[in-house]
Amino acid sequence: MNIHSAVIEGTNVLQDKSILSAQLDTEILLAKVLNKDREYIILNHDKILNNKNLEYFKKLVHERATRKPIAYILNKKFFWKSEFFVNENTLIPRPDTEIIIEQSLKATKNKHHLKILDIGVGSGCILLSILKEKKNFYGTGIDICKNSLEISRINAKKLFVDDRVKFYKSDVDKFVQGKYDLIVSNPPYIKKSDLKYLESDVFKFEPKGALDGGLDGLSVIRKVIKKSSELLRRNGKFILEIGYDQKNKVVKLLNDNGFYINSMVKDLAKNDRCIVSTRI
Repeated sequence: MNIHSAVIEGTNVLQDKSILSAQLDTEILLAKVLNKDREYIILNHDKILNNKNLEYFKKLVHERATRKPIAYILNKKFFWKSEFFVNENTLIPRPDTEIIIEQSLKATKNKHHLKILDIGVGSGCILLSILKEKKNFYGTGIDICKNSLEISRINAKKLFVDDRVKFYKSDVDKFVQGKYDLIVSNPPYIKKSDLKYLESDVFKFEPKGALDGGLDGLSVIRKVIKKSSELLRRNGKFILEIGYDQKNKVVKLLNDNGFYINSMVKDLAKNDRCIVSTRI
C-alpha cells in the first residue's frame, strides 16, 4: 500500500467515528510512523509502506478512533514557542492558556529576578514557557499529582530551564514555601455536573482531577485565590484562568481577598478567560 491509499483508508476509519479532523489526524499519525513531517506525507503519495510501518499505522489509527487525543498518541503538544512532552497524567496544553503567558510577560516587562509560583503546574507549560522567555526569573511549581510533577521535570530539562525551577507535591492549602512576585494558575474550573457534556476526547482521556471544579466550578479557584493572597508579595501580580461564565463570581472572590482587578482578557472565542490582578 502506498502513502496515498493509507491516508484515504485512515481518513475513512476516523470519519466513520465522526472525527472532524480525520484527514489531518491521519497524515499526522502516518508522519509519526515514518518519522517524517506532514509535508513529506503530502508530497510523497506514491511511496510504498512496508508491512511493519503499515501495521503500526493501523494501530495508531485505531487508537485515534477510540477518541484518544492526538497529543496523547504522539506524547507531545506544541504550546507557546516550545514542544512539550504530555501523557494522560496531565491536561493537554490549549491555545487559550497562552493568554496567561502573554499577560505574564506584559505584567513583568521591565522586571528582573522575579520569583514565580504556578499552582497546579501540570505539564509545566505555563511556568516553563515564562522561564524560557525570562532568563533571570526563578520558578516554583506545585501539583497534587506526582506523575504531573515528573512530566514537568522532563519538560524543564527539554526547555533547558531545570536549573531555575523547583517542583513540590502539595495541595494548595498546605503549601507555605516562600513569597512570590507573580503567581499563575489554570485550576480545574468545570462544574462536576458539566463534565459529562465535554467532548469524549476530553472526558474519556484527560485527567478528571485537572478538570473538576466541584459543584459550582469554583471549589479549587477559592482555595487558589486564598492561598495566593498569603503567598504573594504586596503589589505582586496574580494571573488566573477561569471558565467562560465565572467572571463576576471570581472578581468578587478576588476583591474579598485583597486583590485589585487590573484587566479581564478574552480568549479566541471572545469568552472571558483570564483575570489579571494585583495584591494590595
